[in-house]
Amino acid sequence: MTTALCSHPGFRKLWAGDTIAQFGTAVGAIVLPLLAVAVLDVSSGEMGLLMAAESAAFLLIGLPAGAWVDRVRRRPLMIRMDLARAALLLSLPIAGWFGVLSLPQLVVVALLVGACTVFFDIGYQSYLPSLVGREHLMEGNAKLQASHSAARFAGPAIGGGLTQLVGAATALVSTGVGYLASALFLSRIRAEEPPPVRAEKPNLRAEVTEGLRFVFSERSLRAIVSCTATWNLFFGVQSAVFVLFLVRTVGLTEAVVGLVMALTSVGGILGAVLSARVIRLVGQARAIWLVPLAGSPFGILIPLARPGWPVGLLVLGLLVFSFASVVYNVAQVSFRQAICPDHLLGRMNANVRFIVFGTLPLGALAGGALGEWVGVRATCGCPWRAGSWLPSGWCSRPCAPCETPPLD
Repeated sequence: MTTALCSHPGFRKLWAGDTIAQFGTAVGAIVLPLLAVAVLDVSSGEMGLLMAAESAAFLLIGLPAGAWVDRVRRRPLMIRMDLARAALLLSLPIAGWFGVLSLPQLVVVALLVGACTVFFDIGYQSYLPSLVGREHLMEGNAKLQASHSAARFAGPAIGGGLTQLVGAATALVSTGVGYLASALFLSRIRAEEPPPVRAEKPNLRAEVTEGLRFVFSERSLRAIVSCTATWNLFFGVQSAVFVLFLVRTVGLTEAVVGLVMALTSVGGILGAVLSARVIRLVGQARAIWLVPLAGSPFGILIPLARPGWPVGLLVLGLLVFSFASVVYNVAQVSFRQAICPDHLLGRMNANVRFIVFGTLPLGALAGGALGEWVGVRATCGCPWRAGSWLPSGWCSRPCAPCETPPLD
């Protein structure tokens, strides 16, 4: 990975703040569903509702958010969103300590934090080109993806361990602190941000339409959006029941759940480190479709996990998935940023995220419903019945289309 940006003071602060925030987010991503399972004993449908709430904001406010971001300076907006996310998440451990935590509060907090994340993510992706220059976008995105992958590696293990040690509610404090640290580092960036280009008579509908027209008039962007939206739809289905699958079906403890999810993030770290090399080897445009195509078949290994060594199948499947998704993200995000005019960056990123993340809550709701209907393992993708090549007694819990008896 190239190192030109390591001497860039503004990027170093952005990178440091984002890294700390990502660690907090990774801890929260495992602690929040564990909190719902351990403290509130939620059902598959309720877990699907909670997972849908985390990403519903992309669908609800994704389009106008881009126009709003293009009207303001991005760095101050990102700081405000970090502070809001910290306050919202810190309300959960307070409620837990007083014994008044409820599922409606979890859902509302997840929904509002998701709304703040919409503005933060659009702002960050639109701010990076002006901070580092378009010639350094690939390096900047690769470094930020490396931090994200490192957080996904260590965060779940930290979150699972903290949950087992001090309880899920208290473990969420680290996520709130991470957002506060991110706000602090962003506030110390001294690089001057260009003023936004404002229309004399702002028209929200016309601004949103202009952004949509740019996305859908570009054939390459249409293909990227379609690919990512489809991937995220089925990722949402799996995410709705994944923690339930690991805890109740595979029988893992909270700490082991965190460890397993951390191990899978090694693929993301490798993807971030090797992304520039892979993209140079196969070409940026080809990497956008070839890498996820090669990694997707390994997903069939995920629902084959059960107690003992078959947990390794899940880890292997997620390792390859993680590697492919990070290389894909570095390639396609850098491509999008490079071809988009500055004054449309917020709307372009918002419109893309509206579509590609808008499928996540739909998938999560579908995953919760499928978990109730056909069972958690089947929802994760297990297509085999007893009598097929899948060994008898493999499943630790039978699901509707799998008549294999449970293990003793």
